[in-house]
Amino acid sequence: MNPEVLNSLRAAARALDAKKAFHLVALDVAARTSIADAFMICSVGSSRQAHAAAEEVERELKLLGRRPLAIEGLPHASWVLMDYGDFILHIFMEEQRDYYALDRLWGDAPAVPDLLERP
Repeated sequence: MNPEVLNSLRAAARALDAKKAFHLVALDVAARTSIADAFMICSVGSSRQAHAAAEEVERELKLLGRRPLAIEGLPHASWVLMDYGDFILHIFMEEQRDYYALDRLWGDAPAVPDLLERP
């Protein structure tokens, strides 16, 4: 995986961890789709937590010079999508994550290891 994408995924993972997001997974989808190299998926317990997690990710990645191309879902915050071009972050409330089942849909993609590895 591209080192810049991996660094961004790790920064996003640290930000999500700081905001108590859970069931965090990143999938290397580069060989399966042309829309991104990786999908990151996590769960949160409330729409307020989804907002906080999205804001923290945006802040952390801005420090790396990264800005999202688009952010969707913040008005309701049951599913927030942050598109960084080479990776897409999905922040779900647990019910929506179960319903849309992206983990199963992309389950044949290899997981990105060591997301919370410190630099």
